[in-house]
Amino acid sequence: MAEPLERTARKTDRTASLYETDIHAWALEQAALVRKLAPVGGLDVENIAEELESVGKQQRQEIENRLDQLLLHLLKARFQPEHWKGGWQASIKVQRRAITKLLRDNPSLKGHPAAVLEQEYGTARLMAAAETELPEATFPETCPFTIDDILDDGFFG
Repeated sequence: MAEPLERTARKTDRTASLYETDIHAWALEQAALVRKLAPVGGLDVENIAEELESVGKQQRQEIENRLDQLLLHLLKARFQPEHWKGGWQASIKVQRRAITKLLRDNPSLKGHPAAVLEQEYGTARLMAAAETELPEATFPETCPFTIDDILDDGFFG
């Protein structure tokens, strides 16, 4: 039995709104809905759902990559202040802005930076050791910055 047109229209309005306000949440919701479909005329439901999920995954990975770069430059600023360069400060500001924009555009990812902080710090720590040529042990094993500090426009390590 088909759904009443009014009810379908409300769902469409809500879905369109979610698409505009949180692409990550929209993609995951759409993937779940696609998986509930019965196979129709050769429709590749599973791969369509996976492609939708990849849209959400891209948003998460973008935050992670930017967090890596942000942490890298904060570490270099803290552990090699004598080499502080304007480019590091610019990179810190750019990465913060990009993360802020991604979180604004994907509110469902608000907690993602904190959730992956230690994982991304491990990557940044390795990059910092390689780029500064300082021993890896120079850098703390756990992140010395809070997520609030990391995302604070006035914090530079």
